[in-house]
Amino acid sequence: MNGAESLVRTLVSSGVDVCFANPGTSEMHFVAALDRVPGVRCVLGLFEGVVTGAADGYWRLSGNPAATLLHLGPGLANGVANLHNARKASSGVVNVIGEHATHHLQYDAPLTADIEGIARPVSHWIGRADTAGEVAGLGAQAVAAARSNNGQIASLILPADTAWNDAPQGEAKPVAVPARARADEAQVKAAAAALKKAGPKGMLILGGIALHRQGLQLAARIAAATGCRLSNNGFSARIERGGGLPSVGRIPFVVDLALKYLADVQEIALVGAKRPVAFFAYPGKPSILTPDGCNITAVLDVEGDLIDALERLADAVGAPKSVPAYNSGLARPALPDGAPNFEKIAAAVSALLPDNAVVVDESVTSGRGIFAAAEACGPHDWLNNMGGSIGYSLPVAIGAAIAAPDRKIVALTGDGSAFYTLQALWTMAREQLNVTMVIFANRSYAILRNELANVGAANPGPRAIDMLTLDRPDPDWVALAKGHGVPAVRVDEMGDFSRAFAAALETRGPQLVELVF
Repeated sequence: MNGAESLVRTLVSSGVDVCFANPGTSEMHFVAALDRVPGVRCVLGLFEGVVTGAADGYWRLSGNPAATLLHLGPGLANGVANLHNARKASSGVVNVIGEHATHHLQYDAPLTADIEGIARPVSHWIGRADTAGEVAGLGAQAVAAARSNNGQIASLILPADTAWNDAPQGEAKPVAVPARARADEAQVKAAAAALKKAGPKGMLILGGIALHRQGLQLAARIAAATGCRLSNNGFSARIERGGGLPSVGRIPFVVDLALKYLADVQEIALVGAKRPVAFFAYPGKPSILTPDGCNITAVLDVEGDLIDALERLADAVGAPKSVPAYNSGLARPALPDGAPNFEKIAAAVSALLPDNAVVVDESVTSGRGIFAAAEACGPHDWLNNMGGSIGYSLPVAIGAAIAAPDRKIVALTGDGSAFYTLQALWTMAREQLNVTMVIFANRSYAILRNELANVGAANPGPRAIDMLTLDRPDPDWVALAKGHGVPAVRVDEMGDFSRAFAAALETRGPQLVELVF
């Protein structure tokens, strides 16, 4: 058994059964081991940003880490943007990063790079094998690190000779995952007192797995006892919604709207969330979004045992044992027609969203109203871009579809965002993944046109506008999709959109709808 085979066997015995890969020469022994050792589904991505984003999406739906296979430092660098997003989402990922053979590193060949330096900003754990005998043990440590603290990024550097040399020790046993930190009792009691005192001017801000079903049900009990509002920071790695689950607001992206949303809040308790701050700095506007005098109690950060914290907080406020189902009286919007606008887009998507769908949202400007409108839908999950690095949605949809093959994955994205990782279309077609994509084609980086005004750069001239528009030529997403093997249709009227979107939802396999407006 060589080092590569010992690593694959260790991954399998540790419960890692998917590998998203974009390999090169240094990784060929690992590729061969994946072929020889049963138990790992191998999924090829044509760009490393697709590979790392897919691993992020897989964790969000399964709660189990996938492996990535990346080629040396440049391959890792190509995947860093979506590893940044995965890190901010607290997703567990095991990166296997190829490296030159140990005896070859001294010659500074063209692909030699500081892999640790590239990996460090997006990794919680980094290991490097120096001998084949170390590979399996490091692999077991990497999986345990990825599962720790509700999800982390682990990066294992695998020199080529440690993969091809004999590993007499064989596979390693799985490593135990450390227990998650518990909330300090004093912080729980302080939060309980603050929320009871503030009543409707209190807010419980949730993040991480506190936004999954069990956490939401506990939060609803806390709200019933105290009168507090429930919210998240504006973006969630995964929030379960609909089907009687409580309504959870989200802090708006736009600073002025966020200040209004939080204006009367006197007490905030944080469970798995950070204090509300602006996404960017703007001239003359605050970075901290909470009003003066608002007291913030941090109960527990996202790495800790959030369910335990909410259970103890519910006990501390004297919460009822159950609460009525939410949203039972809400009606879905009617299907619109005519020229597209933001309100009609929100209505159409929400009217047609199937039960148990998974929405991967990178719609940025065009889809900001969909989240609120979808409150009336049946049970579904909503996934947001936690790190803000563009090009997250299509790769994350791949991982979500592989983790939940019986659910419809709905990826909502702008045309500008989709260009960053359009190679994801090919993987969707190859794997025949159950993903319906909507491309909101406004032929521009619309959010940046808004931001140009928000930062005070008034009266932009033609050169500035030219850097924010996607025209000359207009992108053809139907042609791009079909070129990658994905059926696609273009529409520019809301009645046609509803019919196209409904047909895509009813069809198994990847489908793309381009809405031009």
